[in-house]
Amino acid sequence: MDQYIIFNCQPQGSFQERIQQLHHTLSQYLLDEAGKGRVLQYCKIFLSDAQNQYQQLVESELYQDILSKTASTIVEQTPLNGSKLSVLIKTSDSKVPFLFHSLRLTEEEAKCNNSYLETMMLFEKYIKLIKEAGLDMKKHCVRTWIYVSDIDNNYNGVVKARNDVFQRYGLSIDTHFIASTGIGGNSHVRNAFVAMDFLTYPEIDEHDKMYLKALDHLSPTHEYGVAFERGTRLSLPDKKMYFISGTASIDKYGHVIYLGNLKKQTDRLLENIHALLEEGGSSMNDICYFIIYLRDISDYQATEEYMKEHYPNTPYIIVHAKVCRPEWLIEMECIAEKSN
Repeated sequence: MDQYIIFNCQPQGSFQERIQQLHHTLSQYLLDEAGKGRVLQYCKIFLSDAQNQYQQLVESELYQDILSKTASTIVEQTPLNGSKLSVLIKTSDSKVPFLFHSLRLTEEEAKCNNSYLETMMLFEKYIKLIKEAGLDMKKHCVRTWIYVSDIDNNYNGVVKARNDVFQRYGLSIDTHFIASTGIGGNSHVRNAFVAMDFLTYPEIDEHDKMYLKALDHLSPTHEYGVAFERGTRLSLPDKKMYFISGTASIDKYGHVIYLGNLKKQTDRLLENIHALLEEGGSSMNDICYFIIYLRDISDYQATEEYMKEHYPNTPYIIVHAKVCRPEWLIEMECIAEKSN
């Protein structure tokens, strides 16, 4: 059984004091989880200011004792609840069935100042790593996250690079793409435009995957020039996992709908997620957590109230991260699981 939870720091004190508080809370939680036979498998760390916080974090006891010993990623996407540091973690009583690569450019590599070239470099780094393990991106990669600095200006280069990589390695509208979130975010590498995370399942075959499209609600992504799957269902021996890409208020023609209306955009994106899950034999009750991206931080309170009303028992985090289309006020991604 997998367990997901999100920890937030207290909204007072220095960054070091918040790290210490989180270290104590997380240590106690993992001790309790160990008593239930579950161990830490994955963590995603959200920072409010990577340039000032990253080094303090990686040198801390929290990171050295816990976070560095599992699959982890660090991204600057400010938690909007006042926490300078939030952590999404997954514990499980099963062995780790996946590989996770959190890839960042070096300062030297990022000097190209070109989102197309940076995206190409990160994909090639990943492909080289898994090739050495006898794996193939087309068959074994089930999820990517692409973090784009100044996304309004740099996203087009990312899209073109991904399209070119996929064409080179045989991913197309006739085969499949990969579930993904392309979203605003920064790494600790000051001049880098792009950072990427990759989720790989070495033991799967193509027949273990189902690509979720919900064409009565959403358009095929290739119709507006991008290459990703809306969602992927992965059939494992004990369960089915649903990786839902970043989803926003879009209709089956690819149009952004409910311009300027946060609540209606939220309603529609959740309707879209429901349609994707339903196509794969799941429901909103199977969602393990949400990550919620807001373009405008002033929309936080309304979003928080919405989630408390509609999904009070589902873990979620609301962060500041611009979405790839300026008209989208909000985007969400999630993972769902359903036991066999």
